[in-house]
Amino acid sequence: MASTQTGRRLAGIDAARGLALLGMMATHIYPLWTQGADPQPNFTGLVLSGRSSALFAVLAGVGLALLSGGSKPHHGRALLADRGGIAVRAALIAAVGLMLGTLEVNIAVILVHYAVLFLCALPFLQLRLPVLAAWAAGWLVLSPVAAYLVRGGLGAALEPSSLGHNPNVLDLFTPVTFLADIFVTGFYPVLQWLGYILVGLVIGRLEIRRTVVQLWLLAGGLAAAALGKAGSAFVMGQLGGFAGLASTEAAERPDFGLIYQVNLGWVDMDDSWWWLGVAGPHSGTTFDLLHTSGTAAAVLAVCLLLTSRRPRLLLPLSGAGAMTLSLYAAHVWVMSIVPDGAAAPSDHVLYWGQVIVALSVGMAFSVLSLRGPLELVTSSASRLTRNSLRGNRQLR
Repeated sequence: MASTQTGRRLAGIDAARGLALLGMMATHIYPLWTQGADPQPNFTGLVLSGRSSALFAVLAGVGLALLSGGSKPHHGRALLADRGGIAVRAALIAAVGLMLGTLEVNIAVILVHYAVLFLCALPFLQLRLPVLAAWAAGWLVLSPVAAYLVRGGLGAALEPSSLGHNPNVLDLFTPVTFLADIFVTGFYPVLQWLGYILVGLVIGRLEIRRTVVQLWLLAGGLAAAALGKAGSAFVMGQLGGFAGLASTEAAERPDFGLIYQVNLGWVDMDDSWWWLGVAGPHSGTTFDLLHTSGTAAAVLAVCLLLTSRRPRLLLPLSGAGAMTLSLYAAHVWVMSIVPDGAAAPSDHVLYWGQVIVALSVGMAFSVLSLRGPLELVTSSASRLTRNSLRGNRQLR
């Protein structure tokens, strides 16, 4: 995805996207807590879980903003062309996601939800920055409440109310459950995750090439991340929220203390309003969305600051980040063919082997000015659509 309105990529955005890819790969491979008599959350669970995928989504919003004009959003025929190109790109990404959904793999594949988020972003592309910021703030606050209310109704009306697996082509024949999973009950519910896209759109509408903007983005990201955790700590501690969860079904699990810290996407959070006060990874609450949006903004700001004068400083990361669709798809496929049992490689071998390949391939493609295979297909189809809708004029 082009990273500026002039077609020149910002290395910092690609580097941040590369970090998101490596973080997501780690959460797919490593356990989220230590094994043994006294298990404790580890680095992957405490630092990477939830934040890596959120970074990936926020950067998608940044990319959409830059693709549609950056700080000077397109209007009229140009905006129509942008929307058409993005819709085609989303359709192709969804097709890749549906194919990956046929693989037997213990990974929540994000691509179909990711593609739907692209489509949901289309009405917001023409908004002025203050209006867009208001939408983003409102979405972070209200969408978790709406999701909580809707989940209960879906649970009563649909059986099942979620797919229980990655979306694939066959799920299109059960459209109601498919849509419920994509928008509300799945691992990456679009209803809440659109907040990440809107935050990314806001960031992408700023003059992010300017150092002062990057510094403000860093400060704002850190403040938002801290506020999300502090607000949740107040609600769950001082107001008694954690005690209020003691009577829920999830709290009866022996591993609840661990799950609460590393991945709340594994439990149903429909039986107590107190769930809206947590900030754990993949909880999808206002506090979680605010915290992870803040960490995403901070990571992006650091990458932009480091590469503003030396674009190739983070070349291994930015090279991989420029072809995340291809590398992510390859990673999911590799994980689907890894043997189990005694023949399985160690987690370290599996992770670092893939990291070295991803960084090496990305760097080689970058040096040779090549696009990843899936990026080439999606960008070419998107560009042809945009050119056609804009009257065959060359788009940059």
